[in-house]
Amino acid sequence: MRIYQRGKRGTWWVRFTAPDGRRIHQSTGTADQRQAQEYADRLKAQCWRTRRLGERPRRSWQEAVLRFVRETRHKRSHASDLAKLRWLDHYLGDLMLDQVNPDVLDRIRRDILAGKTPGGGCSPANLNRYLALVRSILRKAAGEWQWLDRSPPIRLARERHGRQHEFRWLSRDKAMALTDALDAAGLPHTADMARFTLATGLRESNVVGLSWDQVDLARRQAWVGESASKSGRALSVPLNDDAVAILRRWRFKHAERVFVWRGQPLSRANNKGWREVLVKLGLKPHKGKHPENFRWHDLRHTWASWHVMAGTPLEVLQRLGGWSSLDMVLRYAHLAPGHVAAYAANVTGPKMA
Repeated sequence: MRIYQRGKRGTWWVRFTAPDGRRIHQSTGTADQRQAQEYADRLKAQCWRTRRLGERPRRSWQEAVLRFVRETRHKRSHASDLAKLRWLDHYLGDLMLDQVNPDVLDRIRRDILAGKTPGGGCSPANLNRYLALVRSILRKAAGEWQWLDRSPPIRLARERHGRQHEFRWLSRDKAMALTDALDAAGLPHTADMARFTLATGLRESNVVGLSWDQVDLARRQAWVGESASKSGRALSVPLNDDAVAILRRWRFKHAERVFVWRGQPLSRANNKGWREVLVKLGLKPHKGKHPENFRWHDLRHTWASWHVMAGTPLEVLQRLGGWSSLDMVLRYAHLAPGHVAAYAANVTGPKMA
């Protein structure tokens, strides 16, 4: 068994092979060498008792994270989980699982709401994403893995729902002004990607990464595979006249990808040129989660808003947009109150004499 220090004045770590053959490598949680040695001795003794007397071993948060990451590689949110776990390591990395208590969780909660996460998000929704990840790991440790007697209760923050107006959408005149300005700025690829989004409602990544093998002009159809769809389900995209005209303009410019710039595929649409044009039009580019700031995704909101105002049923819009639940579509319902007005007369009362 040996202990060693990370950095000149960093935390001491312990490394040894347990009696059952497991390689133990974890933080002692202290920068004091004497305390670290005591911790290492206790840990080694505990491993002996686990092997000889059948006691349940104490497991560290780091052990749980490694197992969780290994078992959830298939998750669509895997990369996002890794980023959150790296941030949480500052609070939990030196702890055993049974040391993750309400005081530690309260510190995490306060710092997230103070905007100390990498993205700076301080909303209850952002807090809940971190807490839900911690809760998921602890529940696995207590249930499936049998590493804990019980998982500590973790209360999620209350989120506000139904914030229908916290997105931007453009009138048709404003949208035309935007695409014309992109053309005038020498960004025809960005202009046509914006027009294509307004015609189909596809997300930025799906438009930027659209390839010709996803398009059938004869049938006026495009599709997004399961791996590229946010809902995890394949999406069929009917192409209207505007979308077809745009695709025909870009035929034969690249063997694989639809939208290119100077012969090269694109990685994103929300670039410097896009933001400069927004400023010229008096639209604030996206910076932080403020409804007054315009994002590329607001083109999708615009597409959905136009549909609702034109009378497209919400159930149909849900299928067109590939939303997994109707709740997401209800954000736009307030734009067309007339779609329920016809039913008001169904409960007309008796006429007064």
